[in-house]
Amino acid sequence: MKFKEKLRQLIPTRRKIVQLYFALLFNANIRGFVSGNIYQGNTKKMCVPGINCYSCPGAVGACPLGSLQGSFSADRSTLYYVGGILLLYCILFGRLICGWLCPFGLIQELLYKIKTPKLKKSPFTRILSYLKYVILVFFVFIVPIMYAFRDTPLPTFCKYICPAGTIEGGLGLLSNKVNAGYFSMLGPLFTWKFILMISIVVGSIFVFRLFCRFLCPLGALYGLFNKISLFGIKLEKGKCTHCNKCVNKCKVDIKEVGDQECISCGECIDECPTKAISWKGSKIFLKDNEVIPTEGEITPEQEAIISSKTKQRKTIKLVCRIVSWVIMIAILVGAIVYFWKDTESDSAGSTNPPATSDPDSTDSPDTPSVPLGNQEGQLCYGYDLQIIDSTGITGDTINPSKTQKVTVINFWGTWCTPCVNELPYFDRIATEYGDDVTVIAIHTDMVHQTAFNYVKGHYPDSDIVFAKDYKDGNTEGYYTTLGGRGTYPYTVVLRDDGVISSVFLSSLEYDELKAAVEKALNE
Repeated sequence: MKFKEKLRQLIPTRRKIVQLYFALLFNANIRGFVSGNIYQGNTKKMCVPGINCYSCPGAVGACPLGSLQGSFSADRSTLYYVGGILLLYCILFGRLICGWLCPFGLIQELLYKIKTPKLKKSPFTRILSYLKYVILVFFVFIVPIMYAFRDTPLPTFCKYICPAGTIEGGLGLLSNKVNAGYFSMLGPLFTWKFILMISIVVGSIFVFRLFCRFLCPLGALYGLFNKISLFGIKLEKGKCTHCNKCVNKCKVDIKEVGDQECISCGECIDECPTKAISWKGSKIFLKDNEVIPTEGEITPEQEAIISSKTKQRKTIKLVCRIVSWVIMIAILVGAIVYFWKDTESDSAGSTNPPATSDPDSTDSPDTPSVPLGNQEGQLCYGYDLQIIDSTGITGDTINPSKTQKVTVINFWGTWCTPCVNELPYFDRIATEYGDDVTVIAIHTDMVHQTAFNYVKGHYPDSDIVFAKDYKDGNTEGYYTTLGGRGTYPYTVVLRDDGVISSVFLSSLEYDELKAAVEKALNE
């Protein structure tokens, strides 16, 4: 009997299977873990429902919190788009997302399964659960909006708190040897984030869903819509006897079923003696909570009819669930295959010139034997990039490999805090070396419209040549062609003959940039 009980405990529940499924679906870019690259295709414009870092090598969508904070510094259409998606998730699911769809929630629950003494909920943890609302207001709205007014984006929560970003993005990239150059980016901020992440991971072993309950602003936002969401847990107060069996069973800090702390895990349904707790939504896919009359209250004929209908209903449910799982598995397998092939073509594109590039870009009488590529010592790929200014796209173009001067190529984005923080160094170089050096700051194609106002507000008379990247299929064209792997900023320094002199995978200080320019001038 004990063996059967232990075996039953090893079998994952339906909720765990669903959680694992969506964790795989949201990170279907398996090839990213092998190559160490961040996927940048069109699906990255869509926010997944749960906490899942954009910079995770496997991520195929954007994190809703990161996107929301970034949208404050973008044009209104981006804010409306991200806000609309988040509002849709809130109204449809509320905190059902936390209990069933969030990959980081699954990580915490698996950690909690480690056998140790556990810290149970108490009045203190209930008070502590309000901390996430403070984080939501201050770190997700107030501070990012304040910086947005300065045209300096600062995704405060992602930058200073989010442990998912450290685990999935930071460690996910650093664990791959191809990203060894990223270690030069590490500093006090990463040390703080790493310590915080370790604290949350260790704490999650002893406290059920520590991050979700006390720190997660996304859960706080979803919780505000728990009562009105279309799917989730509901309590019929007319049937409730206030026995509190459901509250005592729950591992999170609810006052009643379905309140803002409820993650709609469904474990309380079987605890209710009056069947007052049920699922909102279709009864075809969800647990039946109807109270069947006892034998003394019905005739044998009625009992036979109820039995027949019950069997019929169970058969319909079983068929629907089987069909649903077949479709879901097909979607997951299809997604993994699609993203594997898509990133495989991206990888091939990073070592070959774009199809629309200048066919004469390899012609260099001074360096006829230098191979074309994106590594130091190779001849840089050329392409006519569209120049932008404070008014928009000017119609003029520039080819970074054909300026006939030392050329500094900097890939940046207004949403990237390290990018905007180092732009003054590039501006200084452009001014000091104006006759001998061309500085080209290339904004990502994604939300490149945000660059117009930023240039107008900060660099209206700068000697920097601002340009925008082009879109090549599902990749950031020139960025990917020159070896970018999904992280910004990224800088390439060319000699006057177009040969790559230096490559920097991280943000730069002025002295580092100046040394690279001097090196290119003297080669």
